[in-house]
Amino acid sequence: MSVDKNKIEEAVKMILEAIGENPSREGLIDTPARVARMYEEVFSGLHDDPKKHLQVYFSEEYDQYVLVQDIVFHSMCEHHLLPFFGRVHVAYYPENDAVVGLSKIPRVVDIVSKRPQLQERMGKQIGDAIVETLQSKGVMVVIEAEHMCMVMRGIKKPGAITKTIYSTGVFKEEIALRQEVLNLIKG
Repeated sequence: MSVDKNKIEEAVKMILEAIGENPSREGLIDTPARVARMYEEVFSGLHDDPKKHLQVYFSEEYDQYVLVQDIVFHSMCEHHLLPFFGRVHVAYYPENDAVVGLSKIPRVVDIVSKRPQLQERMGKQIGDAIVETLQSKGVMVVIEAEHMCMVMRGIKKPGAITKTIYSTGVFKEEIALRQEVLNLIKG
């Protein structure tokens, strides 16, 4: 299924009218179409499966974890349709010598973040895609994000960072290993 841009355009026109604006005003006349194109882009992860990017992996004797950190992301909070953004750090512990190409982890992050999202669910979806596809011994996903719903409205606290951790397998069971990864992320 693809995005219905005509429906989005009509909805944006209605929103503009509802807030007391004139959608035919020069500065707003193309806004509905621009918003429709933007929504098609920022929600493109709804129509993509992150696991497909993990199907190709390399057989490499490697009995340690891999950490890809500081993956920049942008997403949209499903509660207010306002952006949240920050960095994702992903550690996985290969099983059966299955090592994925390093660009695949950021691809998974991109797909999962391009959906109406909750930060907690986003970490779980990233981690589960890796564990289920690579059958890894464990995964740990740390997300640090600033939420515009906390900056622009409500509490109005710019700079407040929300951190979440999702972990499975060895990263959940072995506290020393978990702490080692957290120390590496902190730098």
